[in-house]
Amino acid sequence: MTSTDVPSSASEPRHSIAILGGGSFGTAIANIVAGNGHDTRQWMRDPERAAACMAQGENQYYLPGVALHPDLNVTADLEQAVRGCQIVFVAIPSKSFREVVHRAAPVLAPGTMLISLTKGIEHDQFHLMSDILREETDGMRVGVLSGPNFAKEVVAAHYTATVIASEDESLCSTIQKVLHSETFRVYSSNDVFGVELAGALKNIYAIVTGMAVALGRGQNTTSLLITRALAEMMRFAEAIGADPMTFIGLAGVGDLILTCSSDLSRNYRVGYLVGKGRKLEEAVTEIGQVAEGVNTVRLIKAKADELGVYMPLVSAIHAILFEGTPIPMVIRELMSGEQTFDVAYSAKP
Repeated sequence: MTSTDVPSSASEPRHSIAILGGGSFGTAIANIVAGNGHDTRQWMRDPERAAACMAQGENQYYLPGVALHPDLNVTADLEQAVRGCQIVFVAIPSKSFREVVHRAAPVLAPGTMLISLTKGIEHDQFHLMSDILREETDGMRVGVLSGPNFAKEVVAAHYTATVIASEDESLCSTIQKVLHSETFRVYSSNDVFGVELAGALKNIYAIVTGMAVALGRGQNTTSLLITRALAEMMRFAEAIGADPMTFIGLAGVGDLILTCSSDLSRNYRVGYLVGKGRKLEEAVTEIGQVAEGVNTVRLIKAKADELGVYMPLVSAIHAILFEGTPIPMVIRELMSGEQTFDVAYSAKP
């Protein structure tokens, strides 16, 4: 074996690591971890799908054609997946996140590192995934991973960076080592709330940029939407207690640009289909995977109204998706709104 064949974690301790969730990003992370030489278990709810992944050596539903690492163990037995693990990544859609964590909690050892990979807000409540991890477990070390990371590009070894956020510096350091590879780089942050909130908020704006493209609008429009979306995100972050400066990093503007610029984004594709005249329910069904932004629009609109935060794009998307307002009418209202200052934040004292 040459030096280039040695996993990046070869000089680091070997950990037992579970990835809960059989979707595309959970699978991508599982492949990285297994490739770095760790004891890696991936849990899937569906026993048939878990068995198929093991038999075929790939996740045909979410990442067809991508070989799973031969040392990755895929199972539908949740207890078997998490027992004895020092690190557990949770890549479960927000609507099922609490239920799965609740089931896993009795098996987790005290001090286990729990890392959320889910970019969403709990259905019908304003709870982020890190809140759920803390509420459903006791004595665990909690972090969140978020950034501009399309799973298909991660497994294709495109150069990618992400952010691990936790107030626990040792946790951040460990996750950086566990996930680092020649093509995957992990930065750290201590603003858990900001990083997680950014990951949830950007999904909303991918819907509206998808709509704009469907309507034949050009790059000027996409640039306008992305920039004003960032302003809204930072205003909301400040109002709710997160650090708005977090939003100029990878987890904020980096993920926003990615998600709003590519049809690899499920939320972008939902917006595109709605822009082409499909009903929301039809668009979600056609995508066939969870588009977290749909639920997030409703929750953020309610919270912004409660806090008095000016978020015209969120209000516009909500009007189209849930109030039946025609898209042309919403566009006219947006373009006739008050013209204010461009940049809300200044480096001057």
